[in-house]
Amino acid sequence: MKKFQYIVFVLVLSMALVLSACQPTATPEPAPVEEPAEPVVEPTKAPEPTAVPPTPEPTAEPAIGSEEHPIKVLFVPSVDVDFMISSGDLIAQALNEATGLFFEVAVPTSYAATIEEMCASPTDTIGFIPALGYALASQLCGVEPGLASVRYGWNVYWTEFVVARDSDYQALEDLDGATWAFPDAGSTSGYLYPKAIFADLGIAPGEEVEAGGHPQAVKAVYNGEADVATVYFSAPLLPEGNWAMGDDPDVPDEVVDECGPNADGKLYCGEYRVLDARAAILTEAPDVVQKVRILGLSSEIPNDTMSFSPDFPEDLRQIIMDAIVEYIGSEACAETLCNEKFYDWTGAAPIFDENFDGVRLLMEAQGITLENLGQ
Repeated sequence: MKKFQYIVFVLVLSMALVLSACQPTATPEPAPVEEPAEPVVEPTKAPEPTAVPPTPEPTAEPAIGSEEHPIKVLFVPSVDVDFMISSGDLIAQALNEATGLFFEVAVPTSYAATIEEMCASPTDTIGFIPALGYALASQLCGVEPGLASVRYGWNVYWTEFVVARDSDYQALEDLDGATWAFPDAGSTSGYLYPKAIFADLGIAPGEEVEAGGHPQAVKAVYNGEADVATVYFSAPLLPEGNWAMGDDPDVPDEVVDECGPNADGKLYCGEYRVLDARAAILTEAPDVVQKVRILGLSSEIPNDTMSFSPDFPEDLRQIIMDAIVEYIGSEACAETLCNEKFYDWTGAAPIFDENFDGVRLLMEAQGITLENLGQ
């Protein structure tokens, strides 16, 4: 029995060993790999709303007449432009001293350019413009008159037709086909009035020469480049009494040979002082009266003006007009505005829009507008 139990024990042990050898060897589990930790993203804090800056107050425009916004002063180029510019600066300085206002002077290239610039700057511009220029400017944009010039007691002037002293022309009717020199198509005395006179007389000038100014037009006749020139006439100063409409506009024949500059550079013929456009070329042509004579005159024309752009401040107008009148009475004016090389003003007086109705009638009759000026 014990032997049998021993045999069973051996068999069981043997089977256990066999079964143990047949079991697959267990593969060790890999060590768990730790995943990298997700970065912790802190929630972004919304920025605090920025306060909206206040809307800046609009910057105030510099006052008209201040140093930052000077008043524009325009002169039409009727005489020597360089002299006008230098004289204009002296006028601006004098007006500044009288009013405390600041001024900027310019001489545009033509009468039309002066009108256009006044209309383009409606709040701050003064223009020294003739009657035709004023009538056109008032029609175009409402320019308003302030003062008109006075010359030796006259508040009117005339067109003079000048020809060579030795020419055969004896009357305006003789000028048919003549070469005509005029200052500028915007000139009242130099173009508007003579053009109307030519039309009334049935005269058709030949070549028309726009000379660029009254002195240049006289010079064209003096140099033999034109048969006739139309320029401004201011009445001469006589030895006795005053010149009157209907009197001979030229000096007497017996004093022509005596004509020339006096010690002060003024044009005298004996005791007669010549003030018309011939005096403007005295320096370069001291014998101008011996070479150029007056053939005839137009009817009266309103004197040239100092006018204001349409929206010029009312409170400044009278201040400036008073300063101009005072300046004309000063010695300084003799070197600028009152000089015969400039506009030869000896005084100034108020002028009104209705004074230009006659000029407007001529413009209408001739179909003159700013657009066709000189065409």
